[in-house]
Amino acid sequence: MSDGVEREIKLRFDTAALARNAVLEAGGVPLRGRRLQDDRLFDTAEGLLQGRRSVLRVRLESGRSFLTFKGPVQPSAMKLREELETTVGDGELMIGLLEALGFRAWFRYQKYREEFALGDVIIAVDETPVGTYVELEGTEHGIAAAAEALGRTASDYVLDSYRALFVRHCEERGLPVTDMLCAAQ
Repeated sequence: MSDGVEREIKLRFDTAALARNAVLEAGGVPLRGRRLQDDRLFDTAEGLLQGRRSVLRVRLESGRSFLTFKGPVQPSAMKLREELETTVGDGELMIGLLEALGFRAWFRYQKYREEFALGDVIIAVDETPVGTYVELEGTEHGIAAAAEALGRTASDYVLDSYRALFVRHCEERGLPVTDMLCAAQ
């Protein structure tokens, strides 16, 4: 995402091994190895950002941290929204600063991610507590071509966030919606 706009889809796979093999067979080139991403969504007590259908996220992963703002999802065949992201030197300090400013973490979610490149598309194999997904991010044409290379069509596109997938997972099983955390590995 270089133009301030995030374009992405997810594709569901039965296992991480099947997803990884499909990506490699499609010509994906490894970029970053498997690591835990620990994400927290922040908002005011009044839900200012949720009311605007926007997200403020702090991501911690392998000694790196990022602060990301995502605007409302726009009508599109793919998930399309404004995205502004910057590297943060100290993610835990950033969390403390947000809390000092009146923000609170209202949802935490984790996943194991490894990344590949295929043309102008970044492909992430995400292992989450609610299943394995391949996330494709890039240009609309590039995403469609990468999905096709993975043997998928537009009818396979998942546009939901990991939070929405987790909420549905919990509701279908009569479970309380808590944070979406990976088991220790």
